[in-house]
Amino acid sequence: MFAAGDKVLIVACEDDPRAVGRTGRIVDEVPPGLLTASRWTVAGIGLLIAPVLCHGHELRKTGP
Repeated sequence: MFAAGDKVLIVACEDDPRAVGRTGRIVDEVPPGLLTASRWTVAGIGLLIAPVLCHGHELRKTGP
């Protein structure tokens, strides 16, 4: 389970493969639901990569 602000490594990303191998921060304040197809919003990935939606199994927590 993730919380808003958690730093994560993106190990796979169906939404945008350019994000794989990069780190970002979880944006969601609550666990994702139907609106995002149960995917977490990850932002702060890179200058040219917009926030992406990733399934929990595509992310690895690296810090708070």
